Amino acid sequence: MRGLIHIYYGDGKGKTTAATGLAIRGAGNLMKVIFVQFLKDGTSNELKILNDIDNIDVLVCKKHLGFSWNMDDVTKKIAISEYTKLFDDAVEEALKKDVDMIIFDEIMSAISGKFVSEEKVLKFLNEKPEKLEVILTGRNPSEELIEKADYVSEVKKVKHPFDKGIQSRIGIEY
Repeated sequence: MRGLIHIYYGDGKGKTTAATGLAIRGAGNLMKVIFVQFLKDGTSNELKILNDIDNIDVLVCKKHLGFSWNMDDVTKKIAISEYTKLFDDAVEEALKKDVDMIIFDEIMSAISGKFVSEEKVLKFLNEKPEKLEVILTGRNPSEELIEKADYVSEVKKVKHPFDKGIQSRIGIEY
C-alpha cells in the first residue's frame, strides 16, 4: 500500500483528535505508528492512552518551553534547537524502525512559528519511504504543503464554548 500525506488544519477543535484516531486505527491494524507532538508540554491526556498501545511510539519535546508569544530570544533559540531535534529524531526513528505511519501534531504551527524549517519538512515528504503514511496537523499550512498533500481537511471553528468564557475542559479539549 502506498503511503499518502494528510493535512488537518484550521482554527477549529479536532485536528489532534483526528490524528489520534488515525494512530489508534493504524495500531489496531498492526501498523507501526510514531506520534510526534510539537508545541505542547507533553501532558495532553491523549498521550496517556497512546503511550499504552504497543504499536505506537510517542515523541514529545523533553523541555516545556512555554507559549511562543511569551518567549524571549534566548528561549526561541532553544525552542528552534529542541523542535528541530524532535523532528530529526522522529524521522530517524521512522526510517530505522520501518514505521507505517508518522503523525506530526502541531507541525504546521511549529513551521509558522519558525521553530522547524518548512524546507526540512518538504524534503522529508519528498523523500519519505513509499509506504509511509504521514499526518500533519496545525494551523496555516503553506501552499507548498497543501499542494504536496493527498488529503487536506480544514477544521473550521463555527462555534466554541470558549467564546462564552467556558475554559478548556479535561477529557474534552485536553
